[in-house]
Amino acid sequence: MTAVAFSMFFQFEGKTGTMNSVLKIENLHVRVGETPILNGVTLNIRQGEIHALMGPNGSGKSTLAYTLIGHPKYEITEGTIEIDGVGLNEMDPCERARLGLFLAFQYPVTIPGVKVADFLRHAVSNVRNPERKEGENLISMREFRTELRQIMGQLNMDEEFARRYLNEGFSGGEKKRMEILQMAMLKPRFAILDETDSGLDSDAVRVVSEGLSKLAGPEMAVLIITHHERLLEYNIPQHTHVMLAGKIVETGDASLAHELHANGYAEVRKRHPEEAAREQQTENAASAS
Repeated sequence: MTAVAFSMFFQFEGKTGTMNSVLKIENLHVRVGETPILNGVTLNIRQGEIHALMGPNGSGKSTLAYTLIGHPKYEITEGTIEIDGVGLNEMDPCERARLGLFLAFQYPVTIPGVKVADFLRHAVSNVRNPERKEGENLISMREFRTELRQIMGQLNMDEEFARRYLNEGFSGGEKKRMEILQMAMLKPRFAILDETDSGLDSDAVRVVSEGLSKLAGPEMAVLIITHHERLLEYNIPQHTHVMLAGKIVETGDASLAHELHANGYAEVRKRHPEEAAREQQTENAASAS
């Protein structure tokens, strides 16, 4: 991370809530291997806002999420990602996390042998003390336990959860609640949820939605990537975006999410024939291969 990035991190960390930070995505083009996926995404997300990103399968929603967090598989060929003027394009995921980005995965990984509490203690220490060396300057156990218990209580989570190995033997709902617990402990300025409702039954979606609604507020922006409307019932977006063929083609309020849930994407494709044709070309190429 550059000296400027560290300086800005500490500036905002010391003034939590006093400045409305902005995640700015400008004309972003991304490819995987030789295949272009994103074709000019432009989006501004301000701290405190809730955004929904919707679109058909293969439209590039998850690609955007992984690109924002810095997954090396996704190559930026054009465009920029910035937080308050600090460029993220060349930063690794750890540096981006320290600047306030968080990604809740669609398919969280399992790490046998690593307890939830130990994982969270190291993650929190790394975010709050970016210059610490591994094995040094961990948040004190007493402070960490007090904070963890308080947050788990707010999320109605049993304390036994923290003693289990990370995602090992977890149900789908438990894995997603683990993502919400991480978010609560790390306190990001920008949280990205990549289809967190995927594969969950209605009860699990409600629990996760309610947990998210307790965390969203003026100090955290949320980008909810979803196919459905269920996660948005407790977290009503001020801005709903529609992605088609790797580009955001429409933006509206919560009513747009309702329209898409009710009617699908046929009318969107009619209104944007160029992107619809590109989508069809991509599908044909995938079928041919």
